[in-house]
This record gives sequence, C-alpha cells and structure tokens, in this order.
Amino acid sequence: MDDVSGGAPGSACPKNKKPRHLSRSLTYHHHHPYQGRHLPPPPSPAPTPPQRPQSVVLYTTSLRGVRRTFADCCAVRAALRGLRVAVDERDVSMDAALRRELQGVLAARGRGFSLPQLLVGGVLVGGADEVRRLHESGELRRILEGAPGQDPAFVCGACGGFRFAPCPACDGSRKVFVEEEGRPRRCIECNENGLVRCPNCCS
Repeated sequence: MDDVSGGAPGSACPKNKKPRHLSRSLTYHHHHPYQGRHLPPPPSPAPTPPQRPQSVVLYTTSLRGVRRTFADCCAVRAALRGLRVAVDERDVSMDAALRRELQGVLAARGRGFSLPQLLVGGVLVGGADEVRRLHESGELRRILEGAPGQDPAFVCGACGGFRFAPCPACDGSRKVFVEEEGRPRRCIECNENGLVRCPNCCS
C-alpha cells in the first residue's frame, strides 16, 4: 500500500513534534512626527534688557572751614568732570539729611565720617586718596564705564550749579500758613535752610 502521508517512506513524524514556524522580527518601526519634514527652528533667546546706567554720587561740602577737606572735594569733582560723567553731587553742608545719609552709608561699612566720598552704582569707591590713586592708575575710568555722560561745561539753568533751589511751597521761609488752623506751620517740603534739591539736575 502506498504511503499517502507526504513524507518519505519509513520516516513517520512523531506525534509530539510541533510544526516549525518562521521566526518573526521583534523590531517595530515607529513613525516620527517630523520624519520627512524640516524640524522647526529653535526658539529665539529672550532679548537682554538694556543695562541701567550707573549712578555717580559724590558727597562734598561747600564750607571752607577745613581747607584740606574743601580742597579734596574740589580735586575729586575736577577729576570726575575731566572724565565727562554726570555726577549727582550732594553737599552735606546745605542739608543735614544728606549728612545723616552719608553717615549711615559709612557706618554700614565700618568707616568713619570724612569728605569727600564717591559712590558708583551704589558701591562705595572711597575718599580723596582712593579716588586719586584710581585716577592715576587709569582704573577710575574703568569703574565709571556705563555711567551717564555730561559735558564738563554744563551748568544747570534752574539752580546755577548750586544743586539746591528755594522751596516752591514756602518760598524759602520754611513756614506755610494753614487756613484750617489759622496759623503758620513748619514747611515739610524743604530742609532746615528752606531749600529743596534741584529737580532739574539732582536725582
């Protein structure tokens, strides 16, 4: 009798042998959303805000009682004008509040009171000796980089370069009349000399 199993004669397949299957690849191909397209450009960096100019503050005195102090104030003022920077000069002899302000600045740094004193960008540079040394070495110009410029010949038309003006509220009398009370009272807008800082050339 002929064998109709499809196999070779005498080679019957065992019953417990499983049929072979072709191995399937376990690799899956994912479609990238940007495949075949140009990638979007990276976001532009945020614009850098403009740098605020450094303020230059010089505490001085216009009193000639101590000749050395007055001369030092003039020397530092002249050096800053030569570098063509705008200076917020604060005369402590004209306003007791400015004197207290400088005393607080120096006390916070463990320094005694002396004039003149230069601050750039809120940082204490020092007095006449420090400024002179920095100016001679050329370092003062670097420290003042970013400070607003000013023509050394500039003279404020409102105060004439004195940095103070009579108080507009009391006209320098230091007293204002209060109608509700029927009497004059001390003006709170000006200092002990009836003056206010010039609004045109002082910060």
